[in-house]
Amino acid sequence: MTQAVAIRRVLHLDMDAFFAAVELLRRPDLKGKPLIIGGRGDPTRRGVVATATYEARKFGVRSGMPFRTAKRLCPDAVYLPTDFAEYTRWSQVFKHAMREVSPLFEDRGIDEAYLDISDLAASSEQIGQALKLRIERDTGMTCSIGIAPNKLIAKIASDLDKPDGLTILGAHDIPLRIWPLEARKIPGIGPKADERLRALGISTIGELAAAPLEHLAAHFGAAMATFMRAAAQGRHDTPIVTQREPKSRSRETTFQEDVSDWQQIARTLAALSARVAEDLRARSYVGRTVGIKLRFADFHTVTRDRTLADPTNDARVIRKAVFECLGRIVLDRRVRLLGVRVTELSEPGAHTLNGDLLR
Repeated sequence: MTQAVAIRRVLHLDMDAFFAAVELLRRPDLKGKPLIIGGRGDPTRRGVVATATYEARKFGVRSGMPFRTAKRLCPDAVYLPTDFAEYTRWSQVFKHAMREVSPLFEDRGIDEAYLDISDLAASSEQIGQALKLRIERDTGMTCSIGIAPNKLIAKIASDLDKPDGLTILGAHDIPLRIWPLEARKIPGIGPKADERLRALGISTIGELAAAPLEHLAAHFGAAMATFMRAAAQGRHDTPIVTQREPKSRSRETTFQEDVSDWQQIARTLAALSARVAEDLRARSYVGRTVGIKLRFADFHTVTRDRTLADPTNDARVIRKAVFECLGRIVLDRRVRLLGVRVTELSEPGAHTLNGDLLR
């Protein structure tokens, strides 16, 4: 007797304006007002928008937007600084609720995650509604959920009916609900790729789905063309990743005023190196490649890397490698931003045996 195969159902959950929602729990008097979260919460200083309430978004305020632009678009907005410790605490609450629905859980960031609910007996609508009620009960916040045959369509679906939405799509819904959307709605198609697609006369997902593969490959390369057209057609078989190893740890800072003083640059890099090393030790990781990022006042950005003989989380070793990288950059302009990163992470001992490097 042939056993029935469950139709794949992937749930993507995205908290609604998460940082702002957390702040409103602490400041309910701000509910209904345009609220912008980011940096130190001072719009007179350099910073970018981390998130904004829907009242601010109506004015065109978006994540990643400079404070200066947000202030011009929405002059009456209230600004608050980011509090990642508090956001992380609430993130753990809604993710705990998700894990109780299914162990096939993939963490995708502080405010979103996936579940594979294919083997659950309840309907997609029952699962989605129950999870939304549970999260609102546990956090006092709303979320938007998309349920679809794969991760890519589920993620797009969760954004269709925000805020507080529940969107369930099957393969038959893709032409009606997905194809009319702009091509840039596909995760992985950024502003530059979208601009190039528009130059080819392709602006919607449906137009991308119908585009000849050879035509796309001539402009984007075979791999990118294959990904884009398959995604546009709703074909995406990436599994739920229940455990994800970190690829890197990094810290960076943007100066309030561009700097040219070498000593200030050196002090900043030393402090960033110490913070990255502390992050690695807190998570019991070591890294083998150390790098820096430097952005000049004219926004020209350069990076340099140094691969170590042995993985480390020692602040002194990281700092030394950072300054070796700095020595390979000509400091002929004022500096706007500095960053330090460590990549090729692993657990201590994964690369060594009796103190000798495994080859």
